[in-house]
Amino acid sequence: MSATAFPDLTPASAPAAARPAMAAVAEKQGYLPTAVARLASSPEVLNGFLRMSALFESTTLDPLSREVLIMTVAVRNGCHICVAMHTAKLTALAADAGLITALRDGTGPLPDERLEAVRQFTLAVIATSGAVDEVTLQSFRSHGYTSRNALEVVLGIGTYTLSTLANRMTDAPIDPQLAQFA
Repeated sequence: MSATAFPDLTPASAPAAARPAMAAVAEKQGYLPTAVARLASSPEVLNGFLRMSALFESTTLDPLSREVLIMTVAVRNGCHICVAMHTAKLTALAADAGLITALRDGTGPLPDERLEAVRQFTLAVIATSGAVDEVTLQSFRSHGYTSRNALEVVLGIGTYTLSTLANRMTDAPIDPQLAQFA
């Protein structure tokens, strides 16, 4: 992809509709991630992703389950930025090193059965375009998840499919702040 197709925009050079989101991310992160600088080329994509991400963060899925879903999508879609960013988030959540390694490698089963159920359900939802069978749904629910959680998995897949595909298209590099998690 041409470097000029998706330039690293600044709040001064970005479309006006992207500027508030860029400022909010920079404030929260302490820097403006290159991925955000490139996604700002489309304020609709940047703002849409940030809104969807906030909605996903507000679901009833616990933080580790959400991160398992995100890493599953990121590894499946080959998004190096997302893998680094969510490795950092898992590390901040004090996730088990074996869990992080298994997620990054895309291998299973995960050391935690409940989290493996999220990973398997996420993969099944993707593979079937949402048409999971009753056995798959019951297996997910047998690990303490609910029908509401099953729909929240769909929200997470949609949110992070948007992010991973856009990040791959823009070919943003990993920021120095995330290099240790690459």
